[in-house]
Amino acid sequence: MKDSELLKLLKDTESDRVERKASLSDKNKIAQAICAFANDIPNYNLPGVVLIGVNDDGSFSEIAITDKLLLDLADLKTNGNIYPFPMMTVQKRVLNDCELAVIIVYPSDYPPVRYKGRTWIRIGPRRGIATPEEERRLIEKRLTKDLPYDIHPLGASSITDLDLDLFTRIILPSFQPPEVIEENTRTIEEQLASLRFTTLDGIPTVLGILVTGINPRMLIPCSYVQFLRIDGEDITDPIISQKEIQGALPDLLRRLEEVLELNISVASDITSSSREIRSPDYPLQALQQLCRNAVLHRSYQGTNAPIRVYWYNDRIEIHSPGGPYGQVNRDNFGKPAITDYRNTNLAEAMKHLGYVQRFGYGLVLAKKVLAINGNPDLEFVVDDTNILVTIRKRV
Repeated sequence: MKDSELLKLLKDTESDRVERKASLSDKNKIAQAICAFANDIPNYNLPGVVLIGVNDDGSFSEIAITDKLLLDLADLKTNGNIYPFPMMTVQKRVLNDCELAVIIVYPSDYPPVRYKGRTWIRIGPRRGIATPEEERRLIEKRLTKDLPYDIHPLGASSITDLDLDLFTRIILPSFQPPEVIEENTRTIEEQLASLRFTTLDGIPTVLGILVTGINPRMLIPCSYVQFLRIDGEDITDPIISQKEIQGALPDLLRRLEEVLELNISVASDITSSSREIRSPDYPLQALQQLCRNAVLHRSYQGTNAPIRVYWYNDRIEIHSPGGPYGQVNRDNFGKPAITDYRNTNLAEAMKHLGYVQRFGYGLVLAKKVLAINGNPDLEFVVDDTNILVTIRKRV
């Protein structure tokens, strides 16, 4: 955006495409503004702008625009409070010899966008929470877009394929604050559509089936984990046990983590002070992070291959169908803060359900926990159709 455009917006105190903030003192209101511009309910199809360092009357507050301030603003995109991820840029600009921070927010292709479970919009001078009718308008907007695969409708399914009890007991309270649910007058069909679990016509999406389906594998054949415990160091060695772990997302991850925990061996060592030190051959937290990463980042389109967890005597291999995606490539795979999302809506669900604490840090955390436990560093083999992560046993 050119300086002349920014100056025009800065001076236009009547425009509903700009918000002015004298400082970074209220991040909540800045995040609400980002959410409202991303939803673009007036359908301008133009970016909205948040100016930091500008008073309500358009004069400059003359605050220092530091690198930390810019990083704090950029963190609003990925700190887990705004979903789906807004398309935005954060810049330091100089207008009329004064510094200011500029957040440029582009209309989302996948509304409604929410901040802490609430859908914020702006019409004229009003910035507030969307009414049910306004949310419905936002849902209708996304139907004209090129949708990501995880919110594609599954034409062979119906609402009877969804576990509505699971949705109302666990899923919905994870997505929305209690007071929002109490105030909610929408039907369960409208709630499902609002969270992208179904279309407005009531057809379940890939996301809806994965997260709250009664039998996800029947409709998405690849949506399970194949676990093999092998007595040896080669795929041809005898198999001790094998399982096909499946179910709606909360059940699948719970069952998978139970299997992982059962197969971990713990050695005990008595120190000179008679204190027992228990050391697992693999730390459970690292395995959890790596398996959740596989569920989140794998491709669910054009393949019937499951995630494979092969547990050998000297290592564990996790095979995830689908190669690197977006800005992630073979050269930067596994590096801190380098991440992208093939399944953005599934990422949102996993964050709300507590399986993701902070985006982009799953591998970093797994590496840290492995190092503390004494395991060698992770090994990666990345190709166009599969990612293999190898975890070596603690020596």
